Amino acid sequence: MKNILLVEDDQQITTLLNLHLNSPTHTLTSFGRGQDALKNIERNEYDLIILDVMLPDISGLSICKKLRDQDNHTPIIMLTSRSDESDKVLALEMGADDYITKPFGVLELVARTKALLRRTSQAEPETIGKPFIEHGSLQIDKVKRKVLLNGERLDLTLKEFDLLYLMASNPGKPYSRKDLLEIVWGFAFQGYEHTVTAHINRLRIKIEPDPNTPVYILTSWGIGYRFAE
Repeated sequence: MKNILLVEDDQQITTLLNLHLNSPTHTLTSFGRGQDALKNIERNEYDLIILDVMLPDISGLSICKKLRDQDNHTPIIMLTSRSDESDKVLALEMGADDYITKPFGVLELVARTKALLRRTSQAEPETIGKPFIEHGSLQIDKVKRKVLLNGERLDLTLKEFDLLYLMASNPGKPYSRKDLLEIVWGFAFQGYEHTVTAHINRLRIKIEPDPNTPVYILTSWGIGYRFAE
């Protein structure tokens, strides 16, 4: 049984998602106010959170950042009525795994929710791959989900770690943004490739001596990205 938390003050959206997401394999808990949801999260564990940006008491972005600061890596899908690209990137910067702009098709949201749940359930430490990768001063511990650079631990989000680990496990192999969406996020909807770009840019800021001249995550022109051999 997968437990999903919805934080949304629009009753129509809440009703629709209750109809589509409550099933023998999924249960949906909903709150219309952010503070109530935060108190509930302290007492219960969820497999996924659907979080509206505009709430009556606290910003959904603030909730997302608070959870990530508390080392809570529950997958989060942000719902936003804002279409500005900077707002979408900000949601990803706060640690969201995905976002959907209102108005949206409820069936698309349900599909994206289930895809993210599938991807998360597969992203366990037992996943095939080297348990420890070392490249120069960069060390990646798969089991502990820990990354060290020059002996100092880096603060990476769930998806940043998954991206880095995937590419570092296959040095020299080029990945298109669509490939990375399918493997790391579990979906490949056209128009969401910039999600990958935003995460790659943040990773470069965190691990590269000079993000403008990367030595770890390289650009494969006309294809996408690859990890240095």
